[in-house]
Amino acid sequence: MIEFAVCLPVFLLIAMGTIETCRMIYLRQSLKVAAYECARLAIVPEVTVADLQDQCDVLLMGRNISNYTLHCTPADPSTLNYGEIFITTVEAPASENALVGSWIYGSSTVSESVSIMMEY
Repeated sequence: MIEFAVCLPVFLLIAMGTIETCRMIYLRQSLKVAAYECARLAIVPEVTVADLQDQCDVLLMGRNISNYTLHCTPADPSTLNYGEIFITTVEAPASENALVGSWIYGSSTVSESVSIMMEY
């Protein structure tokens, strides 16, 4: 019983740390995928910012990511000419997407961005 009482908290701490680390890796990868897919969509002619937001919503809501934001540089992809760079950045608060809550991450934000060159 004494060994169980000593080992159980250590085991639970290691298990929760592993799960939380995997959740943050999943969050970063999900944001990267969303940023990439939005960037690829942005270089299609006549795409609007609303189309990009819809694409981001489909990807991240399906992965249960909450309170994310999409930023585009330049703000309107239709103004790009061939060879110009378009940047999409997707951000999400770590604490709102964590399993254990905000006491580990505080107010930190996870952000991923993708740069892509405008095609024909």
